[in-house]
Amino acid sequence: MTEFRSDFLSILTERGFIHQCSDAQGVDALAAEGKLVAYVGYDCTAPSLHIGHLLSIMMLHWLQKTGAGKPIALMGGGTTRVGDPSGRDETRKILTLEQIEDNKNQIKTVFTKFLSFGEGKGDALMLDNAEWLTTINYIAFLRDVGRHMSVNRMLSMDSVRMRLEREQELSFIEFNYMLLQAYDYAELAGRYGCNLQMGGSDQWGNIVTGIDLGRRMGVAHQLYGLTCPLLTTASGAKMGKTASGAVWLNETQLSAYDYWQYWRNTEDADVGRFLKLFTTLPLDEVAKLAALEGAEINEAKKVLATEATALVHGRENAEAAAETARTTFEEGRLAQSLPTVEIARAAFDAGIGVLAAHVQAGLVASTSEARRQIKGGGLRVNDVVVTDEKRVLTPADLTPEGVVKLSLGKKKHVLLKPV
Repeated sequence: MTEFRSDFLSILTERGFIHQCSDAQGVDALAAEGKLVAYVGYDCTAPSLHIGHLLSIMMLHWLQKTGAGKPIALMGGGTTRVGDPSGRDETRKILTLEQIEDNKNQIKTVFTKFLSFGEGKGDALMLDNAEWLTTINYIAFLRDVGRHMSVNRMLSMDSVRMRLEREQELSFIEFNYMLLQAYDYAELAGRYGCNLQMGGSDQWGNIVTGIDLGRRMGVAHQLYGLTCPLLTTASGAKMGKTASGAVWLNETQLSAYDYWQYWRNTEDADVGRFLKLFTTLPLDEVAKLAALEGAEINEAKKVLATEATALVHGRENAEAAAETARTTFEEGRLAQSLPTVEIARAAFDAGIGVLAAHVQAGLVASTSEARRQIKGGGLRVNDVVVTDEKRVLTPADLTPEGVVKLSLGKKKHVLLKPV
């Protein structure tokens, strides 16, 4: 393992964050002197980021915590209007300006959990590329910026090449995305002295294009790029997706309890790796937890779930989620703090089909999926396996607490509450 002078690169290396770096020694030298100004861009395509974004957020966190320099969280208020083709087989849906603005405002809230913002030297900045991208004069942009971009090189980028090889349509607006992202880097270098862009490994082509564009446009200082791996689980599944959808970071999209449960269900082989990446626990403590075997590995999973949830939702909510899980699974009691979905009492009293109830609770995406789960014994009402897909829930199904407990498998539970 390479020995670095800076705590920043040492920690990123030890914890498994680094996939590629354009010049590790150059980045290390700046980090050791506290002179990095590093950014990660986040497009506003949804009202919340998901755990696929956590690696880059954690890199910004460690940058600030180790005193390596100033982190910049760049909101893509401008680039979201175009749509990043990276990793996509089809054009992203074009959002309205109102949707982008609303998404941006909701996304921004998560960063205060990981970064300290302010006016100090090492304080984080939150910026929006709409500030410079929406004021571009097209002819001037082509003349001053576009002339530095090679179409040959753009066509060789994975985000473009793979779509063309599959004969899948790539719109002109998407083709321009990498030019806009590269221009972001040049703008941030000029305005804020930014010298490092970080992101997922799928962004490597865009990042090195930005480094090259900055040089061609006369940026005086050296620019660097650093990427983290796109993670999969030990079984090869892409992280951040579940049967019911993405694992969102905002409470409004996913409860702290469901977030805790996602980490609690981590595969045994991933526990040590995820403790390094998604918690700030000391590495010696991580090593002890990762060494647990057999039934004891479940205790390490609970620590992972609580520590990962504490970073995103706060310590109090994380411990409440852990207690809810303990009450539900270890004591077999109905925990009132389980996720709750309200239903109009009149609709409930009239009778609601068991398929529709599980869809409304968010446990399955559709009634057809609910039918498939019933055939496999996967749906339960008040802990009793559902065998009749035509079953109707009525007031007779209410527990003494005035709710109906709906379950998918043994680990996902929602309370249906008539109001």
